[in-house]
Amino acid sequence: MPDKIRRLLPLLGHSGGSRDAMTCLYRCGNACDHPVPNTSDNDYLGDVVNAGMSRRGVIRAGAVGGMVLGFGGALTSSAPALAGGTSHGGSHGGGKPVKAGRLTFEAVAPNTADAVTIPKGYRSSVVIRWGDAVVPGAPAFDVHNQTVAAQLKQFGYNNDFVGVLPVPGESDRALLVVNHEYTNENLIFPGFTTLDALTVDQIKIAMAAHGLSVVELERVKRTGEWKPVEGKRLRYNRRITALETRFSLTGPAAGHVLLRTAADPEGRTVIGTLNNCAGGVTPWGTVLSGEENVNQYFVGGDQAPEELKAKLTRYGITTTARYPSDSRKWERAQERFDLAKHPNEAHRFGWIVEVDPFDPEAPPRKHTAMGRFKHEGANVIVADNGRVVAYMGDDERFDYLYKFVSDKKFLKGNSPAARRHNLSLLESGTLYVAKVTGDSPASEIDGTGKLPTDGRFDGKGKWIKLVSGNTSFVPGMTAADVLIFTRQAGDAVGATKMDRPEDVQPSLRTGKIYAAMTNNTNRGVGTNAAVDEANPRNANKHGHIFEITEDRGDHTGTGFTWQLPIVCGDPAAADTYFGGYDKTAVSPISCPDNVAFDSAGNLWISTDGNALGSNDGLFATPVEGRERGHLKQFLTVPRGAETCGPFVTGDDRSVFVAVQHPGEITGATVEKPASVWPDGDFAKPAVIVTWRPDGGPIGS
Repeated sequence: MPDKIRRLLPLLGHSGGSRDAMTCLYRCGNACDHPVPNTSDNDYLGDVVNAGMSRRGVIRAGAVGGMVLGFGGALTSSAPALAGGTSHGGSHGGGKPVKAGRLTFEAVAPNTADAVTIPKGYRSSVVIRWGDAVVPGAPAFDVHNQTVAAQLKQFGYNNDFVGVLPVPGESDRALLVVNHEYTNENLIFPGFTTLDALTVDQIKIAMAAHGLSVVELERVKRTGEWKPVEGKRLRYNRRITALETRFSLTGPAAGHVLLRTAADPEGRTVIGTLNNCAGGVTPWGTVLSGEENVNQYFVGGDQAPEELKAKLTRYGITTTARYPSDSRKWERAQERFDLAKHPNEAHRFGWIVEVDPFDPEAPPRKHTAMGRFKHEGANVIVADNGRVVAYMGDDERFDYLYKFVSDKKFLKGNSPAARRHNLSLLESGTLYVAKVTGDSPASEIDGTGKLPTDGRFDGKGKWIKLVSGNTSFVPGMTAADVLIFTRQAGDAVGATKMDRPEDVQPSLRTGKIYAAMTNNTNRGVGTNAAVDEANPRNANKHGHIFEITEDRGDHTGTGFTWQLPIVCGDPAAADTYFGGYDKTAVSPISCPDNVAFDSAGNLWISTDGNALGSNDGLFATPVEGRERGHLKQFLTVPRGAETCGPFVTGDDRSVFVAVQHPGEITGATVEKPASVWPDGDFAKPAVIVTWRPDGGPIGS
C-alpha cells in the first residue's frame, strides 16, 4: 500500500482494521467488542469433511421464473410489469438479456478522495440526499432547525438498500425505494456532545430518520439519468419510519404470546422498523427489507425474565447491565424499548419486511414465516415448479445462510386477483438452514488461504428443514420457537458457521446463487471456530464470495454444490483467488457486502469497510466463461462512506448506488466534518445514479 494512502487512513475501528470506530458504534452497536453470540459447538467442515466426495459438474441453466419488464426491455413472462432491473434486492433480470462477455470500462484506481470517482466516459449525479423533500409539504432542510415533523416528510438518513421499480404504463417514470438503516447523531445534530444529552425531540428526529422512503422518479431526457418528480401530484411518495408507522405481522407466529405487548395485546401490530439493511424487489412488484442490528435499540435486558435472557443474548442484547455501552437511549422517547417493562418488544424486530410501494395506504408487513435473525436482506427467485424461493443471510460472525420456500405458487399475469394472490406468497412456507462440507482433506485447509490440491475451494451442501407452517422439525422447539428464535434452531441442527453472510442474490442467467461473506477477523482465533473449506482463512479481514449451485437446478430441493469464485484482498497476496483469472489484471477488493446482476449476467459487488486502505467501491466481474474472475472497480465513494446497493436497471443504462455514512470518521461533527460530500458544507448520505452519455450499457 502506498505510504500516501496509509497517511490518509482514518482511525481504524473494530472490524479488523477496516471500519472506523464511529461506524462500529452506530452501525452495529460495537458488535466486535461483544462476545460472539453463537457459542454452539456445531461441527466444522474440517471435522466432517469427506475427501472421497465426488464433485458435481456445473448444472444446466435453470428455467428461472419471475423475470419481468425492465426499463426499455421486453416482457419475458406474463408476470406483472412492475419491477424492473436487478439489484442486491432485485431477483429478476428485466430487459433483453445480452451475451455475457468482457467488461469494457477502464477500472477506477483505489483512492481516498472525498468524491465519487467513476470511469472515463461516464457521468454521475445525486438523485436524492438526506433532508430532501419526500412527502408533499415537506419544509426545506435546515440542519440547525430540524424538527420531528420535518424529518417525517424528508428523506431519511443512511440510505442502504436501493430498489427502482417502473411505474406501470410510464416508460420514463419509476419508484425509488430506499432503506434508512441507522442514524449517526454526531453528524446529524450541531453541537452534539453525548447521546445522554440528547433531547427527547432529537431522539424522535433520529427515529423519524430511520425506516424507508418511496420517491417517484422521472428519466432526464431519455438518458440514463434520473431525478425526483417535482411540481406534480405525487401518487406514491411515502415515508415509513421507526417512530409511528404501523406494521402487520403475518404467518404462523403472528399473535403468539411472545409477540404480545401491553400496547398490542393481540401481538399482530408493530410500530416501526429498525436497522433496515439490504433488501429485495419481488416479481410481483413489492420490496423486501431486512431488519438487521436491532439489538442496540433496547435497554433493561438485565431485568428481563430469566427464561428469556439466554435467547436475548443469542441475539446480541445485553442482559448483564441495564444500559449497554452502545445504547441509543430510545426508551426516553418511547418506553417500549425498555425490556425491563416490555420484554417481548425485542421479538417484534429482526424480521423480513414487505412494502407495496404502489399502494401507499397498505401497511407494511413483517413475515414471521421467514424467520427472525439479523437479516441482511432477502432476494427471491421463482422456481421451475412455480414456488417462490427467498435466500437470506444472518449478518453476524459465525452465523448462517437460510432459504425460504413458499407453500403457494407464483401466479403469472397482471390481473388484480393474481397480484392479491402473490402478495400472500411469503406468509406461509418452509424455512431451511445451510450445512456445507468441503471435498478436500482437512490437512489442506490450513488457514493461510492456500488453495487445496484440486485447485479450488468447493464441496457439497444440504438445506436442513427447520419449520413448515405450524410443524417444527427441530427437537424440543415448537414452530413458533423456531420462527421467533431462528438462530437457536440453526444451532440445534448443526448449521455451518459462516464468515458474516450478508447479501444473497440469484442469477437469472444460470440459476446459481451468490452470497457475500463480508469478513470475520475472529475466524480461527483463540477458541473461536476453526477454518474450513467454505471459510478458509484465519482472521479473515477481506471476505469472499460464496457460490451455490442447486442440485438439478431445483431451487426448492435440499442438495447443492458450492465453491468460492472470489477470495477477496490484494491480488498480489497469495491468499486471494479470482476464479483462476490472471491476478495481475484484477482490481483489489475488500469486504464484499451487497451483490447484484446486470442483464448480461455480470456480478456487481459493493463493499463495506475496505481493509486495504482506500475508499469503499463498486466492482463488477463476469462469473461465467473465460472472463470469470476478471474483477474491475467501477467507482469509489467519498471518504468514510460505505457503498450500498447497487441497482442496475433492466436496460443496463443506469446503475444506482447508495452512498451511506460519508465522513463517518472519529472526531467528525456537523461543524467539523471529515467529508463535505455532496454539497461542500457537511456530509449527507445520498443516492447517486451513474450512466453513459452515449446511451450504451453500463459496464460493457
